[in-house]
Amino acid sequence: MAVKIEAVYEGDLHCAVLHVPSRDRIATDAPADNQGKGERFSPTDLVAAALATCILTTMGIAARNRGLDIRGARAEVLKEMSSVPRRHIGKLTARIELPASLEPRARAIMELAARECPVTASLGPGTEIDLAFEYM
Repeated sequence: MAVKIEAVYEGDLHCAVLHVPSRDRIATDAPADNQGKGERFSPTDLVAAALATCILTTMGIAARNRGLDIRGARAEVLKEMSSVPRRHIGKLTARIELPASLEPRARAIMELAARECPVTASLGPGTEIDLAFEYM
């Protein structure tokens, strides 16, 4: 199933983005370290946000399918840019917090689901992805 996203350049390095099916909107700005003001998510920030939410959503699907409750799970992603060979996301470091009550088998299922999320699968070899899991 294809999903249509529309973006409009508003000037001053700002874009307005529309998720057509839901009519939900977001806005972007260039990052402060690349001529922008950093007033909004940058396009590469959205990739980091996509990774965090993809991990949580994929784990949520795996949990729901097995009758597990991971409400309150959290993901934090640190995005590091690189300029070699050209400007790109060099590394995404994700720290995922899951309930301490999960049994070892459930933990393994959640960690596998996180590692197999579609965003992780979509990023190329030029972007290092480091996942760490904590049980709180």
